[in-house]
Amino acid sequence: MEILILGGTGAMGAPLVKLLAKDNNKLFVTSRSKRENKEHITYIQGNAKDNAFFKTLMCRKYDAIIDFMVYGTEELKERLQILLNHTDQYFFFSSSRCYADSSVRITEDSPRLVDICTDEEYLSIDEYGMAKGREENLLRKTGRLNWTIIRPYITYNSNRIQLGVYEKENWLRRALAGRTIVFPKDIASKKTSLTYGPDVASSIVKLIGDKKAYGQAFHIATDESHTWGEILEFYSNKIEEITGKRPKVKFVENSDSLMSVWNKWQIKYDRLFNREFDNSKIESVNGCYKYKTTFEGLGECLEEFISNPVWLDINVNYEAWCDRQCGEWTPLQDIPGKRAKLSYLKHRILG
Repeated sequence: MEILILGGTGAMGAPLVKLLAKDNNKLFVTSRSKRENKEHITYIQGNAKDNAFFKTLMCRKYDAIIDFMVYGTEELKERLQILLNHTDQYFFFSSSRCYADSSVRITEDSPRLVDICTDEEYLSIDEYGMAKGREENLLRKTGRLNWTIIRPYITYNSNRIQLGVYEKENWLRRALAGRTIVFPKDIASKKTSLTYGPDVASSIVKLIGDKKAYGQAFHIATDESHTWGEILEFYSNKIEEITGKRPKVKFVENSDSLMSVWNKWQIKYDRLFNREFDNSKIESVNGCYKYKTTFEGLGECLEEFISNPVWLDINVNYEAWCDRQCGEWTPLQDIPGKRAKLSYLKHRILG
């Protein structure tokens, strides 16, 4: 098969490319950075959201297009028919953040935020969880069926290890530097699902070319669940095992003040929901799949990352918020750039 993968270098994309290449598929993978071609893999350097670059990709038809790009609703609307016209099967990556809160295990037919949310402020913006539901609706309104919607939830690997709304730069970096992890109790009490990236990729591979997947939505997430408090306890134990030092943790009563330095919608309309999944739909198509257990996978990824840490940029306003909560200071040499240093000092001192 000839498959175009838009942005296939992340936690799901990289293992997916590796699996598909093993099956002798001919892959075309877009990447913003230059990469060396491999057997069965042609890397095309460019930003797949750039219209001029996108048009160069649409000069031929593919057996499948797997689209990892994050679009605004209007952005997707402009190119959706083109994508559907140039492939036998288009894979649209939505998100299980599109689901509304649920007191029972989530199925693909569970209400979405776009279906039932009445928050006028949230409805007025195109935030991720709402946008994904609107974009799914665009697909359904095309009158076509050569698409498959994938709704992953929190997907991790050794470069992406999450805690609540935090990425590793926000919590793990503080922990390893001896500063305190500040975590809200209201998020700590909620159940969540974290899925190993290669497991998501394996499930996607089985859907490619399967007519039973056409015109259908599937979430791909382990049905194992733990509270964020349990996840944090595991992280603390594992870091102590690896480094000999236990991270310091301070719980704050709720996430209200965190919303002043974070995406409040991600907190309010996702991390404050319980997320437990029913996988019977995808199992009816792919068969039963044995996911890597949560603590086994997270432990392996922590060990791998701590042995060779590579950090992305930090959120200086968030660092200031954490430091105010526990009377600490982030060294200014850890904050790149004069403007970022000044912003940190402003928020650390004045709030």
